[in-house]
Amino acid sequence: MTMANIGGCGMHDEAMEMEVSPRKRSRVKNGTRESRDGSGSSGGTIVAVSDKQTKSLLRERDSKIAALEKEVIGLKNKISTLSKEQAMNIGGQRRGKKGLTPYGNSVRVSTSKCSAKRRQLLAERARMGRNASISTKAILNSIPDEQSSKEALINRIQDMFRSPNEHVSYLKSEQFAKDLVKLNKRVRTILEDEPRCVFLQSPAYVFGDIHGNLEDLHFFSDNVWNLGMSLTAGNFVFLGDYVDRGMSCLEVVAYLLAMKLMLPQKVFLLRGNHETRDVNGWEEHYGARSFIYQCRERFGDDLGYRVWEMTNSTFDRMPLSAVIDQDIFCVHGGIPRPVSDAKVEGGRIKDILNVSKVAGINPPYEHEDDDYQQVASDCIWSDPASEDQENHSVDRRTGYGDSLRGGGAICFGHKAVTNFLEQQGFSYIMRAHEAHAEGVAVSKGARVFTVFSTSKDHNQGNNAMAGCILIDFEKMQVINRSPAYRNQYVHRRDSVSLAMLSEAEIKERVQLGLIEGGRSAEDDEDEGEFEEEEWEEFDEDDLETSREEMMGDSSADDDEEYVLDERRKSSVDPGRTTSSPPGSSHDNHDRFDAEGSGMPAKRIDFSGVDTEHRRNSKRDKRGKFDSIDEGEEDDDDEESTVNGDDMYDEENQEPGASTSMSPAMKKFQL
Repeated sequence: MTMANIGGCGMHDEAMEMEVSPRKRSRVKNGTRESRDGSGSSGGTIVAVSDKQTKSLLRERDSKIAALEKEVIGLKNKISTLSKEQAMNIGGQRRGKKGLTPYGNSVRVSTSKCSAKRRQLLAERARMGRNASISTKAILNSIPDEQSSKEALINRIQDMFRSPNEHVSYLKSEQFAKDLVKLNKRVRTILEDEPRCVFLQSPAYVFGDIHGNLEDLHFFSDNVWNLGMSLTAGNFVFLGDYVDRGMSCLEVVAYLLAMKLMLPQKVFLLRGNHETRDVNGWEEHYGARSFIYQCRERFGDDLGYRVWEMTNSTFDRMPLSAVIDQDIFCVHGGIPRPVSDAKVEGGRIKDILNVSKVAGINPPYEHEDDDYQQVASDCIWSDPASEDQENHSVDRRTGYGDSLRGGGAICFGHKAVTNFLEQQGFSYIMRAHEAHAEGVAVSKGARVFTVFSTSKDHNQGNNAMAGCILIDFEKMQVINRSPAYRNQYVHRRDSVSLAMLSEAEIKERVQLGLIEGGRSAEDDEDEGEFEEEEWEEFDEDDLETSREEMMGDSSADDDEEYVLDERRKSSVDPGRTTSSPPGSSHDNHDRFDAEGSGMPAKRIDFSGVDTEHRRNSKRDKRGKFDSIDEGEEDDDDEESTVNGDDMYDEENQEPGASTSMSPAMKKFQL
């Protein structure tokens, strides 16, 4: 009894201990987890959590962990990038990337070690050291970039042309002389690749003599290619005579050569009679307006002569003529006399193409053929015959005769024009070479057009106009500069804009042609007396001697394979010619004053232009040329002609009009 009681008590106590001993118990009842904390029923707390909430909490925890891991990876990548950049800055190279290793190949002569002692070539390949690599890089960097150098040269010339008043120091600097030398070297290689007669398509603008007149050239720039030549549709054909007579010969040559260098397939520079050494080197005749004088006065005797000679070397390579649309023949002077049989295919164009690619003309080179030297002379010197010449001196069989210029120059009449156009299949001839107050004139049955693109320095009066012609398929349009046009940089001596300039600055701009009327009447009178005295003492032998001395000093840059023959006579002797045929409407003698004569400016009338022979395979009908309307015109105005002997009458000249002539003109007109 006692034992049973004892055992029962022990079992009961154990059961109670098993029920109370756990500090925390949990049980699941109806899908709910219960948690009990504490040692007694009174001190514990029960929290119930569902399975759905558990899964949601787990997912939220996993997403936070994934976001943190992604952020860690991004930070690691950023640290790696910064470390590499720091390594490159310190070491100079990206670590882990091996640079190219330069190797050099060499060949040397070696002697064999055998008794024969034979010489043999050994090829070796060795790694180039760092010093060699740096030296090679330095040499490569020292090689000039041709394209950038060319663009910089063109940009300097264009900046000068746009605002010459702001580049006075540059125009008188050695840098300008060097730029001219570089231009000539580059452009003459382009001209050597062109034929003596170039062929091109319309639209094309045709310009006549410019004669160092930067003001008129600027007018065409403002009104014809105001967006630049590169952005203007069509080609540009200049018929020669870029230098002499004007005060800005160097600027005109520099700009035109720069345009030729920039646009070799768009700008075409033909040769005129002033692009010869005998003419543009005639300082005794043209004085301060001669090309050689301006070169020497601007750059000194040595450098000035080099610029003059280099420019003439470029002139020697200029084409003599151009053909537009296989229909319009363009030339400075006129049509040449035939050398070969006119019935032979090619005719006169073939004769021009056979002229030497480097032709001195006046004086000629030793290698020039006499026959083709005559062709070149005719192209740059000849004139249309006047009506009086047609009736008395022109050969009725050939249509050619002696020009009123003298010196061996020829003139061509109706017969010569007809034969040339029929043989070549052309319709018109466009030329320059003669001054005209209206800028453009027609002659020989409206088949010959004379274009003159300078309005100054030819005694045509203050109402003279500079003109050009636009050829656009079957149309021709004349563009003239109005006498009322004023540019922004050429001023008169009494202009208010010059009030702030010193006398030295004004004198400098007068020499550059940027100020007109810069001399008093007394100065001109004194200079005239001096020129007359100097002319009386001048001997042609002295000119020969001075030229021989200058030719002996030519620089090494000139062509050594071409030698000028000073003793050889040219087809035309410039020293025995007049500036323009006396008595014609283009005679630029001092006695003519268009403004004083009261002659009104007239519009060129193209209504009489015959287009029957105008050939074009792309159209069936023959149309007439359209002209630019320049205001009302009286019906009584007579047609403009080149010969116009009755247009200007000396008796109608107003009192006070100049009748003086330069000493040189007096000599040659006698």
